[in-house]
Amino acid sequence: MELLNPVNALASLQQFLNSGGPVLLAIMILAFFLWAFIFERVAYYQVGHRSMLRRLKSEWGAREDKTSWRALAIKDELISEVKANTSQNVDIIKTMVALAPLLGLLGTVTGMIEVFDKMALSGSSNARDMAGGIFKATIPTMAGMTIALSGMFFPTYFERRARRETAKFSDDLGRL
Repeated sequence: MELLNPVNALASLQQFLNSGGPVLLAIMILAFFLWAFIFERVAYYQVGHRSMLRRLKSEWGAREDKTSWRALAIKDELISEVKANTSQNVDIIKTMVALAPLLGLLGTVTGMIEVFDKMALSGSSNARDMAGGIFKATIPTMAGMTIALSGMFFPTYFERRARRETAKFSDDLGRL
């Protein structure tokens, strides 16, 4: 119950960020934006997608001419609008998932440089000092991999759902 206290949770987060170096803050910001984009896509499918489909279907259904070249071009435009709306931000999510482990590696490299710099300045190779520095250097890798793994499922899910919704909409327009 002690961790549920907001003051203790904030202190623990601050301690974690300090133990991993400055790159850990960048990983935390990346994680925030990654999950913001994921929640945006979930909210779109829960709230906005159905109303957009209804609007576009009623727009197509209101047309008298559905077989001319112009009508087919309009139909393609409506299908493209569904595809664009369902695929929105998926590439950003994929990029963030790929960027998270790279930022983790950047944190490891900068942490190891810091360890070697301290060893060179002190002139010793004390194993205890090295272990503390290596611990600090591996935390960003762990955080980056955790963020990447937590978001890895969603780009594939959203891409499949976008293809499925676009194909279903195209089929629905063909029946109207």
